[in-house]
Amino acid sequence: MTLNNYETIYILKPDVTEDTNLILVNQYKSLIQQNGGQNVFVQHRGRRHLSYNITHYYDGIYVQMNYDANGQLIKMLEKSMKFNDNIIRYLTVKQDELREVNI
Repeated sequence: MTLNNYETIYILKPDVTEDTNLILVNQYKSLIQQNGGQNVFVQHRGRRHLSYNITHYYDGIYVQMNYDANGQLIKMLEKSMKFNDNIIRYLTVKQDELREVNI
């Protein structure tokens, strides 16, 4: 089975505590690894002002995850995020592999 490179960014409600944030990060990281994902890299982007309000929130806590996975894992991950009340928005994009550039 071929693994593609994906990037998922999700936005947490601004009233989420740091402990809950770390629990969610570890939960999604273990979900990816248990289902065949590899090279999981997580970056906390911090609290940022939203361009427009989402469900009456003007700020959000951004978390970015880069990993290698297959399409079935992406469906499972996004379904889990869809039903999590602490997440107000998420987006997963497939990234192209870096090509060698001669300058």
